[in-house]
Amino acid sequence: MIKKIFKDQPEIFEFNEQSKKVAEKIITNYPEGKQQSAVMALLYVAQRQNNNWIPLAAMKYIAKFLDMPYIKVYEVATFYTMYNLAPVGQYYFQVCTTTPCMLRGAYKLVDVCKKKISENENEISKDGKMSWIEVECLGACVNAPMVQINDDYFEDLDEKKLENLIELIKQNKTIKPGSYRGRKSSEPEHNRITLMESKNA
Repeated sequence: MIKKIFKDQPEIFEFNEQSKKVAEKIITNYPEGKQQSAVMALLYVAQRQNNNWIPLAAMKYIAKFLDMPYIKVYEVATFYTMYNLAPVGQYYFQVCTTTPCMLRGAYKLVDVCKKKISENENEISKDGKMSWIEVECLGACVNAPMVQINDDYFEDLDEKKLENLIELIKQNKTIKPGSYRGRKSSEPEHNRITLMESKNA
């Protein structure tokens, strides 16, 4: 992983006009002298601007932007898994393999990613469109197994459904987030069976 962090690093990074406005607005949410508390949010702004990953130059830029030591920004960026420290695909698959998803077939989804995207985690597909990684709980346990692709959740998946999603991406077609069993939110698959109005009441 360390080698990947230091690979393909740009020499310079700075917020574009839009990102700078967002960053300045975020900082106003904190009391004067406490602007360093915005570091996590600004790292995310940098990640969104830079094709979903944060180069070292961005960490140094944010350190100056917030008037804080660079090492403190680096510590935050390397601690949280939501920050990508190396290039990822245009479509970034995060496969949850925590217990509920595992019991519902998450590792079959991992096998699909290995077969259809790349053999290894954090390895961009040959067409440059996709990469994948195993992650801990993403909070959609009821609709397991699930995968997060960029900012969207794709739930109630199986091997075939995930393969179809990947094929749609390869064909530059739109993919629709949500349950792939037709559920709304986390409702039971066969309608509600509790808290129903009684006809005899």
